Amino acid sequence: MAREQLQVLHALDMARTQRYHAWAVVIAGMGFFADAYDLFCITLVTRLLGRIYYHVPGRADPGRLPPRVEAAITGVTFCGMIVGQLLFGWLGDKVGRKKFYGKTVMLMIMGSFLSGLSFGNTADGVMATLCFFRFWLGVGIGGDYPLSAVIMSEYSNKRTRGSLIAAVFAMEGFGVLAGCIVTLLVSATFQARFKPPAYEEDPQASTPPQADYVWRIILMVGAIPAVFTYRWRVMMPETARYTALVARDAEKAARDMSKVLKVEFSGEPDKVEIITKDRDYGVFSGRFARRHGLHLVGAVASWFVLDVVFYSQNILQEEIFNDVKWVPEASTMSALEEAYRVARGQAIIALCGTLPGYWFTIAFVDVVGRKAIQFLGFVMMKGLMLVVATFYHSLTQPGRRIWLVVMYTFTFFFANFGPNSTTFIIPAEIFPAHVRTTCHGISAAAGKVGAIVGSFGFLYASQRADGSDEAETGYPSGIGVRASLFVLAACNVLGILCTCLLPEPNGRSLEELSGEGSQAINGEDADLGDSKVLPL
Repeated sequence: MAREQLQVLHALDMARTQRYHAWAVVIAGMGFFADAYDLFCITLVTRLLGRIYYHVPGRADPGRLPPRVEAAITGVTFCGMIVGQLLFGWLGDKVGRKKFYGKTVMLMIMGSFLSGLSFGNTADGVMATLCFFRFWLGVGIGGDYPLSAVIMSEYSNKRTRGSLIAAVFAMEGFGVLAGCIVTLLVSATFQARFKPPAYEEDPQASTPPQADYVWRIILMVGAIPAVFTYRWRVMMPETARYTALVARDAEKAARDMSKVLKVEFSGEPDKVEIITKDRDYGVFSGRFARRHGLHLVGAVASWFVLDVVFYSQNILQEEIFNDVKWVPEASTMSALEEAYRVARGQAIIALCGTLPGYWFTIAFVDVVGRKAIQFLGFVMMKGLMLVVATFYHSLTQPGRRIWLVVMYTFTFFFANFGPNSTTFIIPAEIFPAHVRTTCHGISAAAGKVGAIVGSFGFLYASQRADGSDEAETGYPSGIGVRASLFVLAACNVLGILCTCLLPEPNGRSLEELSGEGSQAINGEDADLGDSKVLPL
């Protein structure tokens, strides 16, 4: 078998890490910073929304969002993300990675800003317009997943490609932290200015009219980083791999990368013709199934399982925040103080677990490989959840709750130094260029289906089996937190098995992984290296 690779693609693979890599990380990473801020800041203000719009006079406890409304506000963003991931993933292969890269940011800007302007004559009317705008916000965020991952992958060298893609995704951690910081600043400022009393002292005055500005400001701030990102994105050249291997314009690929790498390249159109011959098969073709079918199954299933587990961890959050007194009883605080304390608790988790996990991945993903980190993450999350589930009643007793916090934080650490990062990285590397963003979008969309299952399925499942929580929360009886944790531990086992279906991309070029640039002597599809699971 004779292996061919374009000169310009070989130069990209062998280039040292330099300024244009950092430039690409900043452009893609700022988008993910905005993505994370917009996606997670809503969880910081849901209690505030309940107090403002669903207060019941004479009730002993503050208002809270009805389960259907809370589910809609969160779920509609996930639905928008699924649409964006599938749509822009497909468009990224059809018309180019860059073509719609600025459009996704525009959707994020408009979605963030308009979410803060949600209007209506009734509480449900305000929530309905908020859901409408957050759906389109989700479409923009979803589109950013396949485009950012693949653009960074196709710009990178093969030695540090994993770290560069991980660095883009790691900006999500800073986005989460930024959401907490903005909420702390805004809520503290309004609290100091208006000094509302606790709910138990004066239910009406505990939520001043000005509190309605707080959640709107927090949501609208998410548009700011996206605004700064837009101009840079529209100025980026198309990736050489798309231009050469999909658009089949060898001369343009050479010109674009000559400017980036400061080296002259020839177009090699004859070689492009040979490399791309008979490479137009689609994702749902038999040829794709034979060559990459199990890889796609592995990527889809791993991301689905990960997001079921990752987004279900909020079933412990309220329990932990209340048990360790990070967030006291709602009736003992004003609406603004509650928002402040929730943001403070989230910031602690982000600083101790979320951010370190992302940066450990950057440090080690090109050293030990993607699969090893994904295996480690699933194994550790399984172990931690089993420990918490086994000793749950003991860990929730006074004096032992700190261990519950420690294990909860380490679960977030190993999610991010594990499958939460690698499920984003691997699909951007292992598929052919002409279906790369489509396959990443399909994998990411499966993850968001898992997020819906984790966020809502386990929220209902974690309610006490005796129904004693129903009057307070509005949720029907479930199997309880302890049983839910055992189920989630089993989900991690599925994640371990799904990881076995994936190849190890570490240290290999994208063309070697996908079989592009290879022509077998007998005319058959090229061997795909270590992809031993491929023949179906």
